[in-house]
Amino acid sequence: MNSTKEKTIALVRSRVALQQQVRDWKAAGETVGFVPTMGALHGGHISLVEKAKENASRVVTSIFVNPAQFAPGEDFDTYPRREADDVALLEAAGCDVVYLPGVAEMYPDGSVTDVRVNGMSDLLDGVYRPHFFYGVATIVARLFLHAQPDVAVFGEKDYQQLQIIRRMVRDLGFPIRIVGGETCRDRDGLAQSSRNLYLSPDERRTAGALYAALHRAAVRLSIGALPGDARAEAAAHILKAGFRSVDYIALVDPDTLAALPDDVPLAQGSAARLLGAGWLGRTRLIDNLSVSR
Repeated sequence: MNSTKEKTIALVRSRVALQQQVRDWKAAGETVGFVPTMGALHGGHISLVEKAKENASRVVTSIFVNPAQFAPGEDFDTYPRREADDVALLEAAGCDVVYLPGVAEMYPDGSVTDVRVNGMSDLLDGVYRPHFFYGVATIVARLFLHAQPDVAVFGEKDYQQLQIIRRMVRDLGFPIRIVGGETCRDRDGLAQSSRNLYLSPDERRTAGALYAALHRAAVRLSIGALPGDARAEAAAHILKAGFRSVDYIALVDPDTLAALPDDVPLAQGSAARLLGAGWLGRTRLIDNLSVSR
């Protein structure tokens, strides 16, 4: 347990300083939990910090808007950045250190090394954002080396990302336990996301349709509906609600992310993951639910 005496959160901007702090903690017998973020924090992020606190005696949260995750024309320049507000939220949540590296700290001059988790990175969101998960794997691997945590927490809202990180950790032998954090939702079911800030008031009133459609499909699948029928109905519901387009509604193996057949109901006692992505105005929303029968 962390000390109950009042303390001030530490802001660290260099790998050397972060690693020294982590070494000091570990020398004192403490364990380190890590929550990587791109900032613009919300309740979902804070729930991950709280879960890290449950699994380690010290918590580091990083804030870094990773340019390698954005293709030309995407929202890197306009992605919300609000460091002071984020730090205040993390301090209130009991985080010990905020790691705030610059681009040069994460990608030293002349850096040419990337991490690729092939296969899983090319499915689902990887079809529509083929650069994205290679940027995710690369930055998370680098952050792991900087923070050297015992435990790292990632949200289930980004389920494909969570599974890719688990596979990377397994394949590369990182001595880190990966913990998934339950998706935090607004009252209408919309998964909390930093990009929800882009939604207009009218779009925000529509946005809950993504969760509603996935939830209905998950219920239908749990009682034996054909996956193809449930997926088609969900996509139609989302479009009817006012979404501009649907990138995918997919039912997959929860571990490998391999697509399950459309014409075979889920077997009794089996589990799957239902994922969806669609555009509401200029904002791309994603969500997912566990399905079991």
